[in-house]
Amino acid sequence: MGNVLVFFSHDLMHQNVAELTGIDQSQVKRLFTENGQLVALETGRITSAQLAESLRESSRRDFTTPQLEEAVSAIFRLNESIIPVLQDLKLAQRRLVLLSNTSLPHLEYVQRNFSVLDLFDDLVTSFAVGAMKPDTAIFSAALQKAECPAEECFYTDDIEDYVRQAAGMGIHSRVYTETSLLRSQLQELGAFQPL
Repeated sequence: MGNVLVFFSHDLMHQNVAELTGIDQSQVKRLFTENGQLVALETGRITSAQLAESLRESSRRDFTTPQLEEAVSAIFRLNESIIPVLQDLKLAQRRLVLLSNTSLPHLEYVQRNFSVLDLFDDLVTSFAVGAMKPDTAIFSAALQKAECPAEECFYTDDIEDYVRQAAGMGIHSRVYTETSLLRSQLQELGAFQPL
């Protein structure tokens, strides 16, 4: 999802949370990265309510869980160039499965603000599976949802390690850099006809 369907900024997330909580932005970044709060949220080990409670204790400020969810999630903008590619894949009757390292607040924000996920047949998320890419468990979950063998699947991601993991499982995989290149890669594999 991130940096393929929607672009995002962790720096903006840290800034938003700093403004809400009064905690210094660099400390927010440490809490989310070094202390593993974001990974815990994205693997379903903590809820956004638990994260909010922890941040309220650190900040001594009163804010609601929905306010924190908005601060954490108002970091996305749609990659508009990807929509026609997804629509062409749907017209070609290709099954689309989202595979994303994400949290419930992020997923709900994207669903609320953009219609891009409506084009997908199923969603596989790290918070639901309890594992993050490049763990084989989340790729295996996605293959189950794809309902076809790995060699009949195509996967793209902006992170090379994730693409390498998928390729190692027999999935046709490419690093996402720009939509025009993705379209060409899909056409070469016969996913849909050239324009």
